[in-house]
Amino acid sequence: MRWGIAGTGIIASVFADAMSKVEGGTVVAIGSRTAESAGRFAAAFGVPRAHGSYQALADDPDVDVVYVATPHAQHLDVAAPSLEAGKHVLCEKPMSLSARQTTRMAEIARDNGRFLMEALWSRFLPAYRMIDEIIASGEIGDVLAVESSFGYRTDVDPASRLFALELGGGALLDLGIYPVHLAHFVLGVPSQVRATARIGETGVDEHSAVTMGFPTGALAIAHVAIRTDLAGTGRITGTEGAIEIPASMHCPLHLDVIRFAHGDHRHIETPHGDAPFSFQIDEVHRCLEAGLTESPVLPLRDSIAMATTLDRALADVGVDYPGA
Repeated sequence: MRWGIAGTGIIASVFADAMSKVEGGTVVAIGSRTAESAGRFAAAFGVPRAHGSYQALADDPDVDVVYVATPHAQHLDVAAPSLEAGKHVLCEKPMSLSARQTTRMAEIARDNGRFLMEALWSRFLPAYRMIDEIIASGEIGDVLAVESSFGYRTDVDPASRLFALELGGGALLDLGIYPVHLAHFVLGVPSQVRATARIGETGVDEHSAVTMGFPTGALAIAHVAIRTDLAGTGRITGTEGAIEIPASMHCPLHLDVIRFAHGDHRHIETPHGDAPFSFQIDEVHRCLEAGLTESPVLPLRDSIAMATTLDRALADVGVDYPGA
């Protein structure tokens, strides 16, 4: 598969490095807002072609798949032309600013018969596959609660994508996708969503907590922050036991399973090597080789559902993104 990358930031660099370590694909083009930025990235990673616009990347006839690595406020505007030009798309998470935008991206992909997947790399890691197997086995019984947090301290910069409202800044969109994903992954779609937040001087949420209620009666709590460090751990508690997820909960290297009645404690190593993005790349290759337009592991309905939960949380705390 011949890949193009839209964007030249840190996440694009991580992806390009991962692509060099997987089979079945290669990066053949890079697109940026400027020719200078694209040229620097191409030189650094040995990419044959550099395009000074995202449209030029979409129009490149030698690109099969585009990885969208721009800030999430730009995802729809970058992904849509690529899909309409016949490219498949892997779009960095969160998929967009809102469920409306994510639904629109899914419609464009379906209208053009193209593959589209959110680059929620956690879903494809060995740890998350193991979590799925443990729960399905019944080892911890029926799940009653999912708790997780993800947060770090960074200085306020009004121009940064983390703090600029027009760029989709804030803790809920940037980091909230991970603990919200864990809740959805384990419990499905919540029937109740409530949130509270500390809103900063730039109008984005800097510290938020989301509670989710599910039709089974199970509860989930997601705690995120961009102005303070949080534990970064997770716990899935069932009627018979629990799964403890160490920091960082979105890419853990091991899991601990506790059985309440027996006092058992099982430690499971879940290494993901030096290129954790490679697992989602392998999934894209597998789906395309099978002629699929969605991943059965992370279908578009899941991305729309997670975006809807984030919409509800953002509405509850009063954050409204322009154009969302």
